[in-house]
Amino acid sequence: MAKTEEQVNNPLHGKTLEFIVKQLVWHYGWEEMGRLVRIDCFNNNPTMNSSLKFLRKTDWARKKVEKLYLNTFH
Repeated sequence: MAKTEEQVNNPLHGKTLEFIVKQLVWHYGWEEMGRLVRIDCFNNNPTMNSSLKFLRKTDWARKKVEKLYLNTFH
């Protein structure tokens, strides 16, 4: 199967991590995000930059955030 065919069924295709986090923060707010995905960058002085930096280098945390996005919006 071609790479583009695989991506057609991927609901995250074309969505950046920044877009995903912004949508979740808009929907839930930082405080609720910190309860739903228990990581420090959402619970202690959360900012978009610190969250993105952490999520880009921490695969397990990124997967939790992506799963929350899918469960919320799909």
